Formats: sequence, C-alpha cells, structure tokens
Amino acid sequence: MSVRTQSPEPPESSGATHRAGFACFVGRPNAGKSTLTNALVGQKVAITANQPQTTRHTVRGIVHRPDAQLILVDTPGLHKPRTLLGERLNDIVRTTWAEVDVIGFCLPANEKLGPGDRFIAKELASIKKTPKIAIVTKTDLVDGKTLAEQLIAIDLLGKELGFEWAEIVPVSAVADKQVDLLADLIVPLLPEGPALYPEGDLTDEPEQVMVAELIREAALEGVRDELPHSIAVVVEEMLPREDRPADRPLLDIHAFVYIERPSQKGIIIGPKGKRLKEVGIKSRKQIEALLGTPVFLDLHVKVAKDWQRDPRQLRKLGF
Repeated sequence: MSVRTQSPEPPESSGATHRAGFACFVGRPNAGKSTLTNALVGQKVAITANQPQTTRHTVRGIVHRPDAQLILVDTPGLHKPRTLLGERLNDIVRTTWAEVDVIGFCLPANEKLGPGDRFIAKELASIKKTPKIAIVTKTDLVDGKTLAEQLIAIDLLGKELGFEWAEIVPVSAVADKQVDLLADLIVPLLPEGPALYPEGDLTDEPEQVMVAELIREAALEGVRDELPHSIAVVVEEMLPREDRPADRPLLDIHAFVYIERPSQKGIIIGPKGKRLKEVGIKSRKQIEALLGTPVFLDLHVKVAKDWQRDPRQLRKLGF
C-alpha cells in the first residue's frame, strides 16, 4: 500500500512540460467533496452543508499553477435514487466519470467503509483506464490509529475489486492538511497541454447559478432533515440599479425559493418572516463577496408541488 504524506520529487528540468486536464471528486453524499474543491481552488465555488445530497450542479473549480491547470469537477454524491431528481443526479455523475482524466474517490476518515462506498468502488472498478486516487477526507476528526485502520481498509477494498489505487492520500480540507500535496499528485496524471481557461478564472459556473446556490446554502441551515431536498432556488434577474452614481453601484437581485408543500413555507419564512430575513442577510454577504459589489436581495418563497418528481417542474428549475 502506498500512502502519500509528502510531495513527489519535482522534475529535474525547470522547463518541464505544462499539463492541463480534468479531475473529478466522487463519493457518497457528504463525504467532503465540495469542501475539498473549495480548499484546492482557494475560494468558494461549491456550496457545502451538513446535509447529504447538497450538490446538484456539476461545478468546475479551476486551480492555476505554473506547471499545470487542474480543473476540478464536483459532482453530486452517487446514491440510491428515490425521485426523478435523484436519477438525474446519478446520470450526471456517471457521465462525468467517463469524461475526466483522474477520479478522486473521497472517503471520510471518521466513518467505516459501508455499502455506499462499496457500491461506488464497484462502479469505479469497471472504469479501467482512468487513474483512481483514494482521498481520505476529514482526517482532523480522527486519531492516528483510526486513520491507519481506514487506510488499510481502503487499500484492501481496491484489491478485492481487482484494481490498484494510483495513490492513497489522507487530507483535511478544514485544517488545510495535505491539500497542496493532493494537487501535486494529481497533476502528473493529467495530459500535457496548454491552459484551458484564462488566468484568474476560478469556475465556469454562470454568476446567476452561483448566486442561487449561495441562497440555497443559507436556506439549508437549521431546517429539518427532510426539508433540504425540497428546496430549489431560481434567480429571476440580476440588474444594476439605474440612476446610481458610478462610485456607489447597487445590484438588484430578485430570487425565488421553491419548496414542495405549503406546510414547508412557514419553516422557510419563520415567525414574522424572521428566518427568511436571516437567509437574506447571510446570503447577501456571500453574494457581495463573490461579485464584489453591494447587493439588494429580494427573496420570495413559492410552492412548486412535488417538483422533485415532476419532469416539467424539474426543467423549469434547471434540472
């Protein structure tokens, strides 16, 4: 078993070739994929939350290095689907796996391998040519003995399924441990080639989609476990406020938070609108940091009955 705790030797020649390509983080829901993407990029490009199945869009984070450009594809967690939305999210995952140069399988250090991990590993075993890295996440939550046991279990999992991990890397995105090492190990597995995105780009997600995701992240906080999957956010329009002086711009953002049942409306809005106001304040700060401009955020809550199971509603909400 090869577990990496230090960077590979740098190439002898300073004129090393440039590499550019795509790496995909996979794993069961809530395995730390989005947090890791944000840590590598150095800025928030994927939303994170304590509830599973938070990620719904394939977000690309772009890591710029002198020797390489690494484009990170953050997919939804592969899971047993219970709705049409769930089936579509799984389709996104499998399509992405077929198109990337490297697959990173995220397995939390603080949870023993379960049926979900084995299910994903079995699917990965069928992808023969793509290098697979086992990334042991959340190492800040365990002691050395527990981490060692998890590393051995992951190594054995690959052997059982008839494939060898290209690397096994323990990391903590929260404590910033071995995050740079992970990038060092992925880069040599990428194809040689020029940069695919301009210097300074951190994601290719449209701003409107990222704003909607930040609002949804704020709306997810502190709600009952069954509610997060019922929340969708659509930004209807983003327009600069007219008649504002150039040195005091203001961006008007109008957005709708969709839920599936009238009974959920009160949970999102809260007593006397208190909760919706908190969602607005929190997401507005994040949006202003993202866009670099003051924002007026207008939020409304709408019911889209059983939207996760309705093809027409799914299309309307961007799925």
